[in-house]
Amino acid sequence: MNTNRFGQPVGFAVHGWTEPPRPERERILGLHCSLEPLSLDTHAEALYEANTLDTDGRNWTYLAYGPFDTRVEYRRWIDASSASADPLFYAVIDRATRQALGVASYLCIRPSHGSIEVGHINFSPRLQRTPAATEAMYLMMERAFTLGYRRYEWRCDALNTPSRKAAQRLGFSFEGVFRQATIYKGRNRDTAWYSIIGDEWPALQETFTRWLDPANFTAEGKQILRLSELTRPVLKVIG
Repeated sequence: MNTNRFGQPVGFAVHGWTEPPRPERERILGLHCSLEPLSLDTHAEALYEANTLDTDGRNWTYLAYGPFDTRVEYRRWIDASSASADPLFYAVIDRATRQALGVASYLCIRPSHGSIEVGHINFSPRLQRTPAATEAMYLMMERAFTLGYRRYEWRCDALNTPSRKAAQRLGFSFEGVFRQATIYKGRNRDTAWYSIIGDEWPALQETFTRWLDPANFTAEGKQILRLSELTRPVLKVIG
């Protein structure tokens, strides 16, 4: 334990760390997908069409906005979101079809703290449960740690079981629940917190590289090693 001259416990010294830059609006290229800064003209139509496959609107339950009843309303949301610096939105582009199939963002970007969050994740049915969906999350965390961030956050409604499972599958450790953290869509939200910190990233990066390797998939595209099996040893707390 580190102590100061008064014998009080204090945090460990952080040597050689400098404040990272904010993420830029630039394309991030992967094997299965690419991430492009969200654009009304480039992405709105493809995203709207992909989301029409979510016929009952369940993908929007735990987001503070949506579902959108009309194309005009959705385009209005895309227009406002694409202009935002925090959250900083990206469209997830499937490289096989070159179509935008989902969105995600960086938010709560705090360079002075070395902390950044991923959120506003809305993957259409065409993107869900595909290697591209996992790779999109990997590309965003890889970019954040490469820039020099030391904490990568995931927050969600504590009742959103799929999101909580996704966080742990991706290597985020559970940190706890903030009770009555906010109100959205006229209802209470208790917020579950997850994170990956810099010391955990090298091991996680290796697991993602291993999982995304084409050799990990059959000719039919079925995974051989499950990502959750690879990330579980890295998790500090499960919850």
